Amino acid sequence: MKKRKLGHSDLYVSEIGLGCMSLGTEEAQAKSIIDEAIHRGINYFDTADLYDYGLNEEFVGKALKGRREEMILATKAGNHWEKGKESWYWDPSKAYIKEAVKESLRRLGTDYIDLYQLHGGTIDDPIDETIEAFEELKTEGLIRWYGISSIRPNVMMKYLEKSSIVSIMMQYSLLDRRPEEWFPLIKERDVSVIARGPMAKGLLTERPVESASESVKEKGYLSYSYEELKQVRTSLKDAAPRHTLTETAVQYCLYDHTVGALVPGASKKEQLLENCRAAEAEPLFAEEYEALQKASKAEIYETHRSS
Repeated sequence: MKKRKLGHSDLYVSEIGLGCMSLGTEEAQAKSIIDEAIHRGINYFDTADLYDYGLNEEFVGKALKGRREEMILATKAGNHWEKGKESWYWDPSKAYIKEAVKESLRRLGTDYIDLYQLHGGTIDDPIDETIEAFEELKTEGLIRWYGISSIRPNVMMKYLEKSSIVSIMMQYSLLDRRPEEWFPLIKERDVSVIARGPMAKGLLTERPVESASESVKEKGYLSYSYEELKQVRTSLKDAAPRHTLTETAVQYCLYDHTVGALVPGASKKEQLLENCRAAEAEPLFAEEYEALQKASKAEIYETHRSS
């Protein structure tokens, strides 16, 4: 598995990471998927304190035990919750982040986190205070680097301007090209994009479009109606005939090196293997990339654009 440098950090992450949210609540199953991911050359594992209310972090930590030093471990904070309670609220305060990191370290069974991410964010947050929390955690050696997970342009702009983030996690795929507007600025600041959702809920895989969820059939996906999804899948296949649709989806996202890694989820080994095979496929030719752009919509984020 090829690796890429994450922003201005010293983290070299596999082009395909494992988004751990989909691992489920059966420990043996979760461990088997993580073991297979490592066997396939994946070294980047992305979880969050909120996933299954901490259980996901526990599973990931146990599965990586004994090989922690070889792995890049990422988690997230900002959603304030207490064990045993189902409700949570947004809390990007310095006090909470510095409390939450200790709980994540305990659940993960490690004494440091490679990439600690703010799990959301609004322009009304105490951003200077939040940045101060992350910087202090770096100084204390509890985290190596930090980033944000956000699709709000005004929030991204503030962190690119004020902080030393190395990554921005964003939903990005051939069916959601909104991040591309911001690639030049992100690249200029020596920050990487971590792409979640590169398969667009399975719509960019070999799975028949007819097997999409009822919600997709009724409401479509983002600005694509269900009928448009049928048409665009055909157009995408025609634009890159050398590849399967899954390969095309992965190679499109990897084409621009502003993207540091893709973190598709996997609830089954078969999905993981398909993702890995797609990452190992031949890169797109420039003309294929351009044809794919013509075949899909180049949209932008319409809201949260100003401070």
